[in-house]
Amino acid sequence: MTLDPENWDETRAQGHRMLDEMFDYLATLRDRPLWREMPQDVRDHFKKDALPQNPQPLGDVYGEFARLVLPYAGGNLHPAFMGWVQGGGTPVGMLAEMLAGGLNANLGGRDHAPVAVERQVSAWMRALFGFPAGATGIFVTGTSQANLVATLIARAEALGLPSRKSGIADKKLCAYASAAAHSCIARAMDFAGLGSDALRLIPCDEHHRMDIAVLKETIAADRKTGKTPFMAVGTAGTVDVGAIDDLKGIGEVCRAEDLWFHIDGAYGALGMLAPEIAPRLDGIAEASSIALDFHKWGQAPYDAGFILVRDGEKHKAAFATPAAYLRRETRGLAGGDFWPTDYGPDLSRGFRALKVWFTLKAYGTAALGRMIWRTCELARYLEKKIRAEKALELCAPAHLSIVCFRYRASDEINAGIVADLQEQGIAAPSMTTIGGKRVIRCAIFNHRTEERDIDALLEAVLRLGKARA
Repeated sequence: MTLDPENWDETRAQGHRMLDEMFDYLATLRDRPLWREMPQDVRDHFKKDALPQNPQPLGDVYGEFARLVLPYAGGNLHPAFMGWVQGGGTPVGMLAEMLAGGLNANLGGRDHAPVAVERQVSAWMRALFGFPAGATGIFVTGTSQANLVATLIARAEALGLPSRKSGIADKKLCAYASAAAHSCIARAMDFAGLGSDALRLIPCDEHHRMDIAVLKETIAADRKTGKTPFMAVGTAGTVDVGAIDDLKGIGEVCRAEDLWFHIDGAYGALGMLAPEIAPRLDGIAEASSIALDFHKWGQAPYDAGFILVRDGEKHKAAFATPAAYLRRETRGLAGGDFWPTDYGPDLSRGFRALKVWFTLKAYGTAALGRMIWRTCELARYLEKKIRAEKALELCAPAHLSIVCFRYRASDEINAGIVADLQEQGIAAPSMTTIGGKRVIRCAIFNHRTEERDIDALLEAVLRLGKARA
C-alpha cells in the first residue's frame, strides 16, 4: 500500500494553496497581533487523545492547522518580537525546509549529496572563524546540544579515550564559565556525568564579562585541592545583556593551563559576518570548539545549531563507535569518507544544513552582516530613547542587540507591563533580573524590526506603566 496520492493534481493544487497562504501570512505580519492566547476551546481540542483511525482529506487537515495553530503561534516572526533570542525566519528558509522535507534525507552518513552540503557549510564556517583545514563541524538541534558535544570531547581529551568504556571513575574534573553564562553549560556538565557543581561560575567585571583574574585564582585553588581543571567556556553574547567575554584573555589562560577552550557563541559568534562586530570577537580563532545557532542572528528556521571543532581527529575519537551495520564500504551507497554520526550523538539526522546553505547563498554573507549590524543599531536607538525619558531607567548598556531597562516603579508593575504588552499583541519583550531588580529585556534579532516598532514599544510601555502606577 502506497501513501502517495491517487490524484497528484489535487495534491499539487492543495500544496500551492498552502504555500501561497503562508507567503500571504509572512507578507502581512504587521496586520495582526503579535501573539494571541489560545482560547479554552482550542486548548481542549489539542487535549483529545483518541488516535485518528480513518483518513481525512488533506484540505481538512490544513484547515484545522489554519484555524487552530497558525493564529496562536509564538510570534517570533513578528517585527515587534523582542522577548527572547530568536530569529524571524525567512521565505527562503521556509522553501528550503519544504525541499528538505520532500527529499527526506538521513544525514547520519553514507555517500550522498546532502552530506556534501553539510560539509560545505562546515568548510564555510572554518573559513569564517579562521580554523585549520582539519577542523570538523556538524549540525545539531541547537547550542545547548552543541555545548554538550564540546563538553564530551573535552572530557575525553582530559581522561583519555579508554574512559569511554571505563567511565569517569572518581576523576574530579571541573570547568569554568562566567556567572552570566547560559544555564545549558551547567546542564552539559550534568549530562556528561560530571555534575553541575563541577562548573565554577566566575564573577563578571563591570563590563559583564568573566573576570580573568578570578578565573586564574579559581583554577589554582582547584588544583591545590586535588581537582582537575579541564575546560573553560567563553561566552560570545551573554543571554541577559549580550556581553562578549574577553575571548583572547580566556584563550591565553587555557593555553597556559592546558584546558579545552570552548566558546558558547549561540548568537554572538555570527557577529563575525559584520565588520563592525568582528573585532570584538578577537580570540575566537584560537578556540578549541565553537557552538552557535543559525536560527538566531542567521535567521534560518528552527532548528539549526552547529558545533565546530578545531581538531577533527579529537572530535571523531570522542564519538565514533564501530558497528557491523554501519560498516563503511569502498564503493556504493555505503561509501563516503565522512559520516556525521561519527562526530555527534545522532545517527538519525535531518537535512538541517539545507536551509542554512540556501540562506547563505540566497542572501550572501555581506547582506546578512549588514542585517546583524542593523539590529545592533536599533538597540542603540532604543537605548538613546530610554535615556531621554525620565520615566524609564537603562539597566545595562547595549553591548550588541539586547537592551535592558525598566519603568521607574516596582518589580510588580514592570512585570505587569510586559504581560500587558504580550496579551494585547503589541510587542513581546521578556523579563530578567539585573542588580536584584526585575527589568524589561528587549532582544532585537528579527530582520523585520524597524524604528517604528521600537517607538511603538516605548509608547506602550509608558502608557501602560502610567496606568498601572
